[in-house]
Amino acid sequence: MKDVQFGELPFLKYDHTVVTCVYSPAGTSFAVVLSDGSINVYATSNWEKTWILSGHGFGVNNIAYSPNGDQIVSGSEDSTVRVWDVAAGHCLYIFIGHTRGIRSMAYSPQSNVVASSGGDGTKFELWDIETGSRVRRLSGHKWGTLSLAYSPQGDQLVSSGSDKEIRLWDVETGECRQTMTGHIAEVTMVLYSPKGDYIASASSDKTVRLWNVGSGSSRKISKYHSGGVTNLKYSPKRNQVASCSWDSTIQLWDALTGVHSHTLTGHGERVYTISYSPQGDQLVSCGEDNTVRLWDVESGACLYTLTGHTKAVWEVTFSPGGDQIASASEDETVRLWNVSTGECQHVLTGHSDNVWVVTYSPQGNQVASASSDGTVRLWSVETGVCQHSLTGHSKRIHRIVYSPNGNQIASASDDKTVRLWDVKTGMCSHIFIGHQDYVIRVVYSHQGHQVASSSCENKTVRIWDIESGECLHTLVGHQQYIHAIAYSPRGNLIASWSDLGEARLWDVKTGECYWTLNHDGLTPSVNLYASHPFVWMSADIDSFITGDGGGSVRGWEVRKEEDGHRVCMRWKSTNGQLTVEDACAQDVQGLNDLNKRLLKQRGATGRPSVRLRDTSKKVMTMTSVVSKLKSSSSNTEARNLSLTSPAISSTIHSEQQTEQVMDAFEN
Repeated sequence: MKDVQFGELPFLKYDHTVVTCVYSPAGTSFAVVLSDGSINVYATSNWEKTWILSGHGFGVNNIAYSPNGDQIVSGSEDSTVRVWDVAAGHCLYIFIGHTRGIRSMAYSPQSNVVASSGGDGTKFELWDIETGSRVRRLSGHKWGTLSLAYSPQGDQLVSSGSDKEIRLWDVETGECRQTMTGHIAEVTMVLYSPKGDYIASASSDKTVRLWNVGSGSSRKISKYHSGGVTNLKYSPKRNQVASCSWDSTIQLWDALTGVHSHTLTGHGERVYTISYSPQGDQLVSCGEDNTVRLWDVESGACLYTLTGHTKAVWEVTFSPGGDQIASASEDETVRLWNVSTGECQHVLTGHSDNVWVVTYSPQGNQVASASSDGTVRLWSVETGVCQHSLTGHSKRIHRIVYSPNGNQIASASDDKTVRLWDVKTGMCSHIFIGHQDYVIRVVYSHQGHQVASSSCENKTVRIWDIESGECLHTLVGHQQYIHAIAYSPRGNLIASWSDLGEARLWDVKTGECYWTLNHDGLTPSVNLYASHPFVWMSADIDSFITGDGGGSVRGWEVRKEEDGHRVCMRWKSTNGQLTVEDACAQDVQGLNDLNKRLLKQRGATGRPSVRLRDTSKKVMTMTSVVSKLKSSSSNTEARNLSLTSPAISSTIHSEQQTEQVMDAFEN
């Protein structure tokens, strides 16, 4: 075999970018489209390359196998559609009629007609495979047609376009039977359910909708958070992670599998910060609606809504004993709340500007707060009296943190410095100078012998020695603003994270970067002062959870290898659970370990049930997943699991546009 490496599955390596790839319906053939316009066809029995199909004048945008797998149809930027014989490897027909590049194609279930749409406006074409002639031209969309799909019976065709509409067509007459509206942005993909009674659509408005073909009515399927993730917290007691968002909701997930358990609703505006109780049975949240809310984690019920702040509440945290909550607000105050009664015990006043941060000492007898007025204040939890006002920073303070033993506080400021303060005396013991821009994050190592700090716009992380004040390493390489840093539970790694989707892992001893992740098209957070979505999990394994401005939550595992570290994604957030209890993962070809884990988190089994065995161990395909969505809740979303679907997502549309349907139905 040439150009193939074996791991869990063959790994095909090319000199050109892979545009899209697709399995034949029977799984015996596999086709890969490259950016040079060629189509590489492989026999999956031995992964030998059988053909290189070439002839298009420009790049190929998409391909599809015929239902019986004996033909491949391809659409190109050269405005033509070509039909290829899989066995012989030659071109059977060239369909000419479009004036711009091909955007979507669909085979009829009977394999006798191909529908194609191009970038040339509102029309799309139907082509006879037997004769190579055009059967019909359909038009009706106000702007370009982006996606086409046949009904399972082949008597209907559904199309979607840039005009936000979905149209249902009679194949025999060419008449538009129905126009379905509801999306507020272009509809990038449409797909029929196996029985043909439902249509799924994905849109740039960040929603997936299910449409009843008979009535034309729809319901929206939410895709994890609909706004940027502002904060993440991990509960080791429950092995659970909580995320909060601009969309005013809080989501609870199983930290290992990503299975969603609760959506907590009640806040009227953005939720900025959340915190677990030490026991893990309660969660506290705060937000732009000026309230603090206390939640029961098991039931998802709101126990108390704590009111009193007159402006947005930026941060909340539990005391080490779990009997008290501290909240920091834009109204320049800190409030201490009794967890049992919900009553406010103390209102701490003294700051002259927004209070962004509040934290308890490890012993729980003291609260520290930081403000835009450039001061840090230390308060007695028992009396509410200010014990020290730590002055020295010349600009606002973004973050404060107690040392593990509680003897020191580190503060990060817009004045480009990090300061260490003696808690007993209130005196500044060290000033760390070196950042070229404002410092927004500071964290202690678990042993307390180091401090790491990050500068947002300067895009650097610095590691400082506590005793000497020396800068041990300057970590350089981020292309985006850094919004979060954290030591791993073992203390050997530092993670740095950006709301724009860039993450890096660094070796603490050497300062080397071991791993980089980039996600494009995410939305940055508007609040640099609140906590940000990155949290390490267990001390047993190096694993962590990330959130981003696009609303996604992901679980990762760090694996030590001979040449460094490898980071693997364990799960991606889902806002609800797809019902696939009767799906068997055992006989599915092409599943890696991640795919199987994600299937099982939806209820799939490792072994076929008796009913499945009686039906020749049928494997669920992309379209059978669609039918499951009908019985799912309105908050259903599925992760991209790459089952034996006939097509793997094309990169013609952006990831955010195509991911809506492919996540739910290609899996």
